Amino acid sequence: MNIGDIVITNKKTGKYIGEITASNEDMYTIRILAVLNHPRQGDLHNPLDADVPFFHERKALAYREQTNVQKRIVKPYNEEVPDYKESLKEAVEKLRETLEADSDHPYNKRALEALNGVIKEYELMYSMHIKKE
Repeated sequence: MNIGDIVITNKKTGKYIGEITASNEDMYTIRILAVLNHPRQGDLHNPLDADVPFFHERKALAYREQTNVQKRIVKPYNEEVPDYKESLKEAVEKLRETLEADSDHPYNKRALEALNGVIKEYELMYSMHIKKE
């Protein structure tokens, strides 16, 4: 792959569409253009565990934010790139629906609380109206 190519990549627990802006030995620098999967909330080292000392609120990488990722996890993307705000909104709603499907589970309950905090920040940053149920 080359600089300027549009790709899909993961970063922590999120999945993104981006553009390669630099290439090093085993890493690409990717400029984020859209969100496919919103990052999970909580502790990365204890996934799906609600009983952790610090339960992280994780925001998606921002529009045009650049991040370094290993070349081996980057795949080509050949479709139309969706609008960042719309893709973020859809990714948030998808994650929320997944968590609400089993909202009695301690992790899901805590993750929903964290996600709601993140949503408030998105609403301020992007003037988004994310569906509230």
